[in-house]
Amino acid sequence: MGELKDVLAAIGPKLRELRKGRGLTLAELSRTTGISESTLSRLESGTRRPNLELLLPLARAYGVPLDELVGAPQTGDPRVHLRPVRRHGMTIVPLTRRVGGVQAHKLVIPPRCDAAEPVTQTHEGYEWLYVLDGRLRLLLGERDLVLKPGEVAEFDTHVPHWMGPADDQPVELLALFGPQGERAHLRARPT
Repeated sequence: MGELKDVLAAIGPKLRELRKGRGLTLAELSRTTGISESTLSRLESGTRRPNLELLLPLARAYGVPLDELVGAPQTGDPRVHLRPVRRHGMTIVPLTRRVGGVQAHKLVIPPRCDAAEPVTQTHEGYEWLYVLDGRLRLLLGERDLVLKPGEVAEFDTHVPHWMGPADDQPVELLALFGPQGERAHLRARPT
């Protein structure tokens, strides 16, 4: 019975770490999941006991398997089972499973079907992008850049930014999202 108590006690801090790691407020998470802010707060503080009706929408919102939320034991299979999610019209495939720190994702952004001007945004964190296929348009502050396959960009997300296809073709990229100040650096060893 002690093991169950320990597992349940670890869920709240894990939920708080996931939410803060993604830069979400309780209000934003409440809108996404349909769970009240007070219930989310009590789950994170451990004063509300988690159940499937609460954990399933949270796992979906965070794009993580349910067993990651409850700290289920590893099955011995080292493969990462990719579960794509759709947000803001793009497909996002989480490539990392650990909570907090730098998160790796593959993004597939379809061509835009509207002619509206892109709207830049800012948020906490730091991003590193690597274009796999297609041409990525990156609005970064006053700069309007087009990145081709193999090109990399990294920036502080406090700078207003927007990204999407540069033309009528989809674009695929790898993205590392991290807390403010954590920067990814690619170093090549001299030959």
